[in-house]
Amino acid sequence: MPLTKKFSKDGTVCKVGFTLPAESAGEAKKLALAGEFNNWKPAPMRKNKGVFRLSVDLPARASYQYHFVTEGGRWINDTDADCYVFNSFAGEDNSVVTL
Repeated sequence: MPLTKKFSKDGTVCKVGFTLPAESAGEAKKLALAGEFNNWKPAPMRKNKGVFRLSVDLPARASYQYHFVTEGGRWINDTDADCYVFNSFAGEDNSVVTL
C-alpha cells in the first residue's frame, strides 16, 4: 500500500500515512513505526481490516529514514517506500519517505 502524503496549505507540513498489510508483518500481532522523525523510538500502529496504519505530521521539504518494527523486535522495510538507503550500522537498507 503506497505512502499517502497530504501537504498543509502553506506546504510546510505533510501528513504522511504509513501502512503495512498484516500479511507482510508475518506472525506479528503488533507493529510500530520507528524513524528519524521520532528518534527511532517505535510508535504503535493501529490494525484495522488487516492493515497496520499510522499517520505522522512531518516538516516538508526533507527526507526521513524509517522501518516498521514487530513486537519481537524484527525490523521490516516498507516495499512502497520512496527509496532506500544503506544503513552501515545495521548492514541493511532503511526505507525513506521524501517530502
